[in-house]
Amino acid sequence: MSGGKPLVSIVTPSYNQAEYLETAIQSVLSQGYPRIEYLIIDGGSSDGSVAIIERFQDRIAYWTSEPDKGQAEAINKGLRKATGDIVAWINSDDVYLPGAIEQAVNAFHSHPEVGMVYADGIMVDRNLKILDRHSYPQVDLTELLCFEVILQPTVFMRREVLERVGYLNPDYDLILDHELWVRIASRYPLFHIPAYWALERTHAQAKTIAQAAKFVAEAERLIEWAAENDELKEIVRREERRIHAGLNVFAARRLIDAGQHSRAFRRLMAAARLHPRTVLHYWYKVIQAGGSALGFAWLFEWYRNTRREIQYQGEVIENLPSE
Repeated sequence: MSGGKPLVSIVTPSYNQAEYLETAIQSVLSQGYPRIEYLIIDGGSSDGSVAIIERFQDRIAYWTSEPDKGQAEAINKGLRKATGDIVAWINSDDVYLPGAIEQAVNAFHSHPEVGMVYADGIMVDRNLKILDRHSYPQVDLTELLCFEVILQPTVFMRREVLERVGYLNPDYDLILDHELWVRIASRYPLFHIPAYWALERTHAQAKTIAQAAKFVAEAERLIEWAAENDELKEIVRREERRIHAGLNVFAARRLIDAGQHSRAFRRLMAAARLHPRTVLHYWYKVIQAGGSALGFAWLFEWYRNTRREIQYQGEVIENLPSE
C-alpha cells in the first residue's frame, strides 16, 4: 500500500433496484473519505435505475448498464476495473454507515498482515426499520469452514490479495461471498472491527429470503471442494466432525428461513451427533425448528416480532448523509 491515503475502490452491482439504488449510491459518495473510486455495474435495468446513475455520473469513476450472467460476473467486472489498494462491493439494496471506509482504511494500516477486514451490521427492512443488530466474532479459516458467516457489506479486501486468491467463483450464486472469504482466509489473517459499518436490507426479493433453501446445496458443494483442495483438505480432515456439524447448522438455519422446519430439525439433530458444542451455541434454533415442525411456527414469529418491537421500538435509521 502506497504512502498517504490509499485509494479505495467500491463496486455496486445492480439490476432493477431503483427503489433502493439511490440510497446505496449516496452512502458511498457521502463517506467523507477523500480517495474513493466508485464503479456501478448495472445488469441492463428497465426500472429507471439508469436515470438515477446518470444523476451521479460525475462522481462515478465507471459505470455500465448491460446484460450479464449474474451477480458474480457483475461484481467481478467491477473488481477487475478497480485500481484501488483496497476494494469492496456493496449491493444496491444495502447501505454503508458514515465513516465505514475511513475505519476500514485505518484497520488495514494498523494491521498490515491481514488480507481482509470486516465489522458488524444492522439488519433493516425495506423502509430502514431496524430488525436486528448483528455483532460478529473474530473468525479464522476453520470457523469459516464451519459456516460462521460474516456480513458481506462490511467486508473490505486488499486488491493484491484478491488478485492472488482469485475473484468470485461464478459457479456459486448464493454463497459466492463466503466461498471467497474461505479462499482468502486460507492464505491471510482476517480482522474484525467491533463497529457498525453497514445496513443489510431484507425484503421479499432479497436472495437470502427468496432462495433460502437453495443455500444448502451450495454449502455442501463448498465443503466437498474443500475436502479435495490441497490447501484445505488437511484441516477438513482434522476438523471433519466440527465442520460437518457447522454445515448442518447452516443448512438448518436456511431451511427455517424457507419454512421447512422438519428438515431443519433433522439437520440440527445430525449436527448434535457430530459435535454437540456447535449445536449448543444455536440451542434456540433447535427449539424453533422443533416447535415449528409441531405447528407452533406462529408462536416463534410472534415472539420475534414482539422482541424486536420491545428492543428497537420501531426505530428507523434516519439522517443518513445525502447529496
